[in-house]
Amino acid sequence: MTIITHSTTPFPGQKPGTSGLRKKVRVFSQPGYAENFIQSVFDVVERPAGATLVIGGDGRYHNRVVIAQAISMAAANGYGRVLVGQGGILSTPAASHVIRKYAASGGLILSASHNPAGPDEDFGIKYNIANGGPAPEAVTDAIFARTQAIDRWLSVAGDVDLDRIGTSNVGGMIVDVIDPVADYAELMESLFDFAAIRRAVAAGFTMAFDAMSAVTGPYAVEILERRLGFATGTVRNGTPLEDFGGHHPDPNLVHAKALYDTMMAADAPDFGAASDGDGDRNLIIGRHRFITPSDSLAMLAANAHLAPGYAGGLKGIARSMPTSAAADRVAAALGIPCFETPTGWKFFGTLLDAQLATICGEESAGTGSDHVREKDGLWAVLLWLNILAVRGISVNALAREHWARFGRNYYARHDYEAVDSDRANALMAELAASLASLPGRHFGPLSVAAADSFSYTDPVDGAISANQGLRVLFACGSRIVFRLSGTGTEGATLRVYLEAFQPHDGAIDRETGDMLADLIAAADGIAGIARHTGRTLPDVVT
Repeated sequence: MTIITHSTTPFPGQKPGTSGLRKKVRVFSQPGYAENFIQSVFDVVERPAGATLVIGGDGRYHNRVVIAQAISMAAANGYGRVLVGQGGILSTPAASHVIRKYAASGGLILSASHNPAGPDEDFGIKYNIANGGPAPEAVTDAIFARTQAIDRWLSVAGDVDLDRIGTSNVGGMIVDVIDPVADYAELMESLFDFAAIRRAVAAGFTMAFDAMSAVTGPYAVEILERRLGFATGTVRNGTPLEDFGGHHPDPNLVHAKALYDTMMAADAPDFGAASDGDGDRNLIIGRHRFITPSDSLAMLAANAHLAPGYAGGLKGIARSMPTSAAADRVAAALGIPCFETPTGWKFFGTLLDAQLATICGEESAGTGSDHVREKDGLWAVLLWLNILAVRGISVNALAREHWARFGRNYYARHDYEAVDSDRANALMAELAASLASLPGRHFGPLSVAAADSFSYTDPVDGAISANQGLRVLFACGSRIVFRLSGTGTEGATLRVYLEAFQPHDGAIDRETGDMLADLIAAADGIAGIARHTGRTLPDVVT
């Protein structure tokens, strides 16, 4: 093996966000840009000699180019084996499972998640550690520090046919091109009552699943249509495309409107669902009933014991801080802890590894459990199907029953996308400076009880994460949270989270917009959104 050393200089701004390094394709296409970041990962992460590395992605434009280079670089950096999905395809949860199943030292996941794809759109690289989860901040900080000082990257000569399943050799390193679906489908069948779901399907239960021309398509076709017996065509947009068909693969009511319209029609199927670009998010809609991600987490937790993989009960629930407190009430009823963490799935990893939590969720449509160390869109869909099949109940009936027992957290997230970064930072700085003066002030009928900047101390390793979002809590139990998102590639995304609680004997079946109207007005009064951003309405409401 001849190792080729390429001289290089640092690129500015290669700091991983909550989900890795994301930039426009034109940025990643610069000579040495992806290589610098990948080499920085290899220089920093600890691993045994001859370690196994997993590589895969969501099939977006530029994936194959970077995967080929990453394989060459892995061989030059002493890895003994690479596992890569056929066609370069591995959903994020499937990659997490493969890392864990084959005891890999880590993995490179090439995805920008729910962001658009194509030559003029987004690309991303994320490193996951040996537990299958995203690298913690200590690792990503070290990677970033290395990107600022890097002076060379290493490669070897050699090519791999990504479309042919089998074993080859690159520079003395074994490369296994694997079926991207098989291991994951086997795991799902071990967790859920496929027989019960098949019986429901045979009895006439119907569904629509929108794979959004992204990575989940092959997984959904294999599991939903072939293994569970749903009709051919149940999975829509099931072929992964490099540009996701020109669509934005974010499973919300804006970008999955076609599915929403299907589920609100008079002849709607019983169940509707969607997943995103890399397969880790989900959208759940019953016939004439949309379920928010926060409610979905709570409802799944309350009924998870009906699935074989969770028949022994839950150890705990974890949710990100902006996610509604609906899951907290389920945890209290079950007598188990509920952990409130910063946004980012990596914060759930220590809780799962320490067996303090079993099910986790984020308001951004990410739900998962201890079966992997990533959120998992198709897993959430299958757990819903398992629960509905065993109980013989509709989504709408289950939701009404849940709210009648636990009360309802009316909830919405307002996203102001591609805001000028200076303006967004000025808004947050001004708001942070005003927090101490907010308690006691009134905004319409709402009285501020407390306001703070959320800080989290990990109960397992003691790591402290400060400045994770600004919270305004009202005397009535409602709240508003303000955050800048780290998942975009241009400007800043201001996210405003609105939550109003109604007890079980309160108004639990009203329109969400009506119940949040006072909070929406208060959010602008408190933060000066229109004044700072020039926007009078959000770009996306979920």
